[in-house]
Amino acid sequence: MEVLTVILWLVILLIPATYLFFKKKYSYWRDRGVPHPEPKIPYGNLEISAGMRNAVDILYKSKTDFPFVGAYMFTTPAVLATDLDFIKDVLIRDFNYFTDHGLPHNEEIDPLSANLFVLDGQKWRTLRTKLSPTFTSGRMRFMFPTVLEVADRFIETLNELLKTQKTLEVKDLLARFTTDVIGTCAFGIECNSLKDPDAEFRRFGRKHIEEPAHGQFVLGLMNMFPTISDMLGLARTRRDVTKFFMDIVRETVDYREKNNIRRNDFMDLLIQLKNHARIEGEDHESIDSKIIDKLTFKELVAQAFIFFLGGFETSSSTLTLTLYELAKHQDIQDKCRAEVNHVLEKYNGKLSYEAMNEMHYVEQTILETLRKYPILPVVLRKCVKDYQVRGTNIIIKKGTPVQIPAYSIHHDPEIYPDPEKFDPDRFSPENVKLRHSVSFLSFGDGPRNCIGLRFGKMQSRIALIMLLQNYRFKLSSKSPNPLVFSKKSFILAPEGGMHLNIEKI
Repeated sequence: MEVLTVILWLVILLIPATYLFFKKKYSYWRDRGVPHPEPKIPYGNLEISAGMRNAVDILYKSKTDFPFVGAYMFTTPAVLATDLDFIKDVLIRDFNYFTDHGLPHNEEIDPLSANLFVLDGQKWRTLRTKLSPTFTSGRMRFMFPTVLEVADRFIETLNELLKTQKTLEVKDLLARFTTDVIGTCAFGIECNSLKDPDAEFRRFGRKHIEEPAHGQFVLGLMNMFPTISDMLGLARTRRDVTKFFMDIVRETVDYREKNNIRRNDFMDLLIQLKNHARIEGEDHESIDSKIIDKLTFKELVAQAFIFFLGGFETSSSTLTLTLYELAKHQDIQDKCRAEVNHVLEKYNGKLSYEAMNEMHYVEQTILETLRKYPILPVVLRKCVKDYQVRGTNIIIKKGTPVQIPAYSIHHDPEIYPDPEKFDPDRFSPENVKLRHSVSFLSFGDGPRNCIGLRFGKMQSRIALIMLLQNYRFKLSSKSPNPLVFSKKSFILAPEGGMHLNIEKI
């Protein structure tokens, strides 16, 4: 009986103590005079779940004239940036205060996590400088014929499929195309995903995206409590995915080094960094060699993995959503096709790097897709040293997460009138000049923007040009209505398949 009494008293005392604990924690922004919606115990108001994009959108709509909205991830204070000038400060003008993404990694437990997207501080800076030569316009011109060759195989595959059916699931087809492109450009390997939908590269890429090691909620907790996550030995990447990429990269590197093979591709550059700590012809005077010398093998694999992942999934999702919008808007599809045919006439029907760059409306169409459906709906930063917000007396403390709501900004009617309307003319040069310089955030901005944006745009444009030249796309009875986004995926991707009717021209 005495034991029950003690337990009862503990419970009675624990409830108000817990309430007071959260009340104290949730007074952080109020005490500083920062506008903030009331958080909910115990989640705060930035849920670590598949509903996070919706939670961010709700917070964004509560914005005032203040540069940001105060938020909480559980009991951790966070900043939700809402003012475009403040966002420009974070991403560009005062970047040195916000250099990190704030995503934990552990090379021993999860080797693929130590990649350029996740790395922080000086290690990120040095590696970014070393890898930047991979993505110059000169390299893109060099890789153009390789991407074009894969695109030709893509058209052949599509022609075969259309002999027996007119409605196709394009999401997986496009992912197979981008997988073959990245496999060739990054690894120098013929993945054959277009011929074999269950080819290894495609299978393990799909596993990583569609069958992650943990759900979004658990991943969120792992990010919030990395020390506990490491103590438990929890990896963010599936073990079988890690093993596949470690093995395939080891085989590729060993074969190239043994046979002295040079291909001038992404893998070749990584091998140079592994063996010599620099890339031939690179100006390495500005690089602090005390921070990073030679890449370790694990670091090499991690960079190859993030290039593969970023290249195949983001581009295939963007292309899928572009075709969906063009199927809904036949007038825009016709305008794109007319531009393709007009430009190709000038180049004797041959798609070249120069011809691609003359197809401005096609590029505007892809940019409008990325405006309406930003692949990363929230851009992440972390404050790395105390920062006074310009024009206020507010100090953002070191370690505070900063979230920049790209999706919400892209759907703000004050920035993009009638935001649900699909309108490529938003990205005409004259209209772009009328908007704030950081009102489009699909590639991030500033020194930590997407390093592969040139490559992603190039392979997306090549695929779209060739598809429009050869086919007309229409909605089918199986097309999603309304469009639903995957709750499993970290990026913005349509749930399930994308069925469209395709007619050969």
